[in-house]
Amino acid sequence: MSHLPGDQGISLLDPVAEKPHKSRALAFTIAAVAFTLAVVLWFTFRYYPEKKATAQFFDALVAGDVNKAYELWKPSASYSMSDFVADWGNDGYYGPVKSYKIMDARAPRNGTSIEVNVAISPFSPMPAASDGEKSRKTKVVTLWVLPKDKSLSFPP
Repeated sequence: MSHLPGDQGISLLDPVAEKPHKSRALAFTIAAVAFTLAVVLWFTFRYYPEKKATAQFFDALVAGDVNKAYELWKPSASYSMSDFVADWGNDGYYGPVKSYKIMDARAPRNGTSIEVNVAISPFSPMPAASDGEKSRKTKVVTLWVLPKDKSLSFPP
């Protein structure tokens, strides 16, 4: 085997060069960032379909479309349109709804529905907490959303 000037040949008896430990640390860092991102995304979007169904319902109420809101509620036979208007109409217990904010959602233990808490206000836009006069009229409503068909109801 001829050696040229500056040529450093490798023989079979030479030890293999070790990999630097930087690549292992980089791999662990990437794995940790990916895991953290997955957890954040999961917590952010885990009840997205139920929140979206709730938002569509309240969007219809804010627009004054009680018929569409009743349809989105997907009521049972025992909850008539007159019952719905008594709850959600402009003169109803929760009405008028001019603005809302979905606060949170969670799955109750041993439950089949998702509990969604919503702040509703008779003012548009939603009053700031610093506006005591208007924010006093803001109510927090808890609704249950059934995941299989996105029907809404009051908790039992």
